Amino acid sequence: MDRETRVYAENHFRGLQGRPPGGACPPPGCVDFIENPDSFSYADFFKGYLLPNMPCVFSSSFTAGWGSRRHWVTSSGKPNFEHLLRKYGDVVVPVANCGVQEYNSNPKEHMPLRDYISYWQEYIQGGYFSPRGCLYLKDWHLCRDSSAEDVFTLPVYFSSDWLNEYWDSLDVDDYRFVYMGPTGTWSPFHADIFRSFSWSVNICGRKKWFFFPPGQEEALRDCHGGLPYDVTSPALLDRRLYPTREHCSPPLEVTQEAGEMVFVPSGWHHQVHNLEDTISINHNWVNGCNLANMWHFLQQELCAVQQEVSEWRDTMPDWHHHCQVIMRACSGINFEEFYRFLKIIAERRLLLLAKGMGPDEVEGEGGEGTVLGPQQAAFDIGRIAEVLASVVAHPDFQKVDTSMFSPQPEELLKQLEEVVVTTTTV
Repeated sequence: MDRETRVYAENHFRGLQGRPPGGACPPPGCVDFIENPDSFSYADFFKGYLLPNMPCVFSSSFTAGWGSRRHWVTSSGKPNFEHLLRKYGDVVVPVANCGVQEYNSNPKEHMPLRDYISYWQEYIQGGYFSPRGCLYLKDWHLCRDSSAEDVFTLPVYFSSDWLNEYWDSLDVDDYRFVYMGPTGTWSPFHADIFRSFSWSVNICGRKKWFFFPPGQEEALRDCHGGLPYDVTSPALLDRRLYPTREHCSPPLEVTQEAGEMVFVPSGWHHQVHNLEDTISINHNWVNGCNLANMWHFLQQELCAVQQEVSEWRDTMPDWHHHCQVIMRACSGINFEEFYRFLKIIAERRLLLLAKGMGPDEVEGEGGEGTVLGPQQAAFDIGRIAEVLASVVAHPDFQKVDTSMFSPQPEELLKQLEEVVVTTTTV
């Protein structure tokens, strides 16, 4: 990030006045296609898509150098089962059954990759049918389970990735995934975890995306208040079951070709179908641009938990603590973990500023490189300070036992606010 981009970003958030960023819907069929890596900078992406929270598609030129596109794909553009078996055959992977609905997702089992590929080959030979159902390998943590060397190179546009930076520092988890499955596999209607951004690259195959900008999903709720499982289902035409469906704009549809990279903005609900045998690499990520969205989502999650167990509020000892425990079990994070997340990223940015590191933006071929430098660090600290101030003032966070926190939230906030004053751009 350069200084001009930082000024632009800070003015953008001042204009929001603390409201979480949303995302306006472009005209149908108007998702921008970014053709040339050499003429598209980090600042272009930041200003044009990340800040306004708008989707876009990058051409296959951006991923042309990836090892996975050379080794995981045959000369005819199909999955290279032989290579995948040789490299990863014994790795145990999660597999979902697309034909079975479990709430608004699919039940999963675990099996060695070689067993899944055996199923996949039989599925193809059976005319894309199997008595076992339509199975989809989803959420395989390749980077966590195996070496990802020569698989992909993180594009510079997505390199400010606090979510994976935080989990990497703990060495326990990540939000980097591989998906693979035959024609007809799909992911039900959803918004990404923690209202994160995501990016998805087709190593081979084609996908059809249905996008709904933030807020549009409310018109898709059924008469019981639930969101649909499948937005392509004819059931949505039943006005008795979906009384507000007519108020929802048509989805933004994108067909993603092999090698292309889709940017999924924060809070955009979407549904994805594999039109061919497809392998994709996907990351979820959070940074200063959607941190407020994440915090807003966590507050909503806690409210939902509190509503569910409200009848025990006056009789259950440590009711507020139990709500946080339930929230973490359901959502993967609670207010205490969120503070730790902010703290780790804040301390790393403070250290970077203290070192006075050099140029912020170093782009290599195809938009590869890094953006973490003084301007990015100062911007990040400003975003953390704004959200942390809201966290500290939240009545439910004030009920969290912070006695063992170091530094105390108020101390960290004061430190960040002092840095914001000394690094202000205006």
